[in-house]
Amino acid sequence: MSLITYRQALHDTLRAEMLRDENVFLMGEEIGVFEGSYKITAGLLAEFGEKRVRDTPIAEEGFAGAAIGAAMLGLRPVVEMMTINFSMLALDQIVNHAAKIYGMFGGQARVPMVIRTPGGGGQQLGATHSQNIELYYSFVPGMKVVAPSTPADAKALLLAAIRDDDPVLFLENLALYNTKGEVPDDDTPAEIGRAAITRSGTDLTLIGYSRMANVASGVAAELADSDGLDIEVVDLRSLRPLDRDTIISSVRKTHAAVVLEDDWLTYGIGAEVAASISDGAFDDLDAPVRRVAMAEVPMPYAKPLETAALPSKDDVVGAIRQTLAAVGRRTAGV
Repeated sequence: MSLITYRQALHDTLRAEMLRDENVFLMGEEIGVFEGSYKITAGLLAEFGEKRVRDTPIAEEGFAGAAIGAAMLGLRPVVEMMTINFSMLALDQIVNHAAKIYGMFGGQARVPMVIRTPGGGGQQLGATHSQNIELYYSFVPGMKVVAPSTPADAKALLLAAIRDDDPVLFLENLALYNTKGEVPDDDTPAEIGRAAITRSGTDLTLIGYSRMANVASGVAAELADSDGLDIEVVDLRSLRPLDRDTIISSVRKTHAAVVLEDDWLTYGIGAEVAASISDGAFDDLDAPVRRVAMAEVPMPYAKPLETAALPSKDDVVGAIRQTLAAVGRRTAGV
């Protein structure tokens, strides 16, 4: 095991996969000479050369299309888009081509490509650079969408994404890049479509992904100390496919659930999770499923307003206390 940052885990995994398979190559905005806006690709141009680390113009539709063509011909491109916000310029290529080619051509062609892209607020980057729009892609059959919350999962899910024969959107939250964690030294890929129970419990199920999975773990630990609560934490890890079985199994055990996301509440990932719980564990619920999400506004630039718009630890604690109060269990804060 090695204690490294989320950023380092991504860098090391990209390098290892490029060494393992000569068909893996990188392309994206400023990933070569500048070594990436977030320094994930630092040193890779010098090591592998321009053929396998390719700087692209700021033309997302164009280089997404080029990556799709390369993937159809047997290469395994890993595309870095500077932020998920910019991926909207390539929406046609991703949704109408990458996601559909395998089905439209009757399995004669596959698109083994990865799109790595960060999102999330808290960095004072304004409304058009701070979004979590993973729902756009999680909605589309033919895509796979993963969202690791820890350095270990960043490595394991990136290994899985690069080796997968379908297009994978690999979500990174800007707030996670400098977080540290233990990362196994072996190269065992994760299973895309499999959630993780990161903390076992019986009082309530707390469900999140990416940054909010870490918030969930922190809140669960804090409430265990302050209130003696035994909260189970489910890290979704994969948004498409969604591991409904793990979610439902957990809620059947705890009889209560709170769902967390960094996106807007309306029509969000949390809504799909809540609907899945209703479908599979309705009779097991002792209280309505509550959801915690960001404010329904374009992300403000001013720091106090941006902080107020983002879902906070206090929001999560409040939702948990309200849920448990609804089932007749009083906590220290109620």
